[in-house]
Amino acid sequence: MSTTSAPFGLAVDYHPSGVTRPTMYTILTGTASNILQNQPVRIIPTSTGEGTLAPAAIGATLIGTFQGVEFTDSDGRRRVSNKWTASTAGTDINAYATLDPTIVYQIQANATLDVSSIGKQYDYTSISAGNVTVGLSQLMLDVASNAANAQLRVIGLTPGPDNAWGDAFPIVQVQISEHQFVATIAQLS
Repeated sequence: MSTTSAPFGLAVDYHPSGVTRPTMYTILTGTASNILQNQPVRIIPTSTGEGTLAPAAIGATLIGTFQGVEFTDSDGRRRVSNKWTASTAGTDINAYATLDPTIVYQIQANATLDVSSIGKQYDYTSISAGNVTVGLSQLMLDVASNAANAQLRVIGLTPGPDNAWGDAFPIVQVQISEHQFVATIAQLS
């Protein structure tokens, strides 16, 4: 599998406690961006939408990943979805996202990595990458973006068949190193 590019976004792998609980937020009605499952999100800190979820741009701090939404549509029907479709109008919007900075995620890299990548930090590729039909993000770890302070820190290789250091598109375990609620953690030197 890691010799084929088949991205799935920033997916929860595990939490050290064994339990991963999404936290409930909201999304502004009419938000102009798609938000897909396993897509990094942030809390909007400005007066326009303060406290609501939005996609986390490349290089921005984030809280975790989008896990789904439930809302009442303009026809009064309750909807449950793993994606938020751009410009949707709704009320009673409950959006779910991961929050805990100790969660370990898995993500496919867009180029080869080796064991010396452990402790290094990278950003991800385009946040708009994804399949809106099935509602899943398709962003990847951007190997070319290695920097002392980047969004994700590689902590290991995801165990599994056909996934090894040196493969063309390895799947690695990461933690958020630029979390909105935690001081930025610098890359190991």
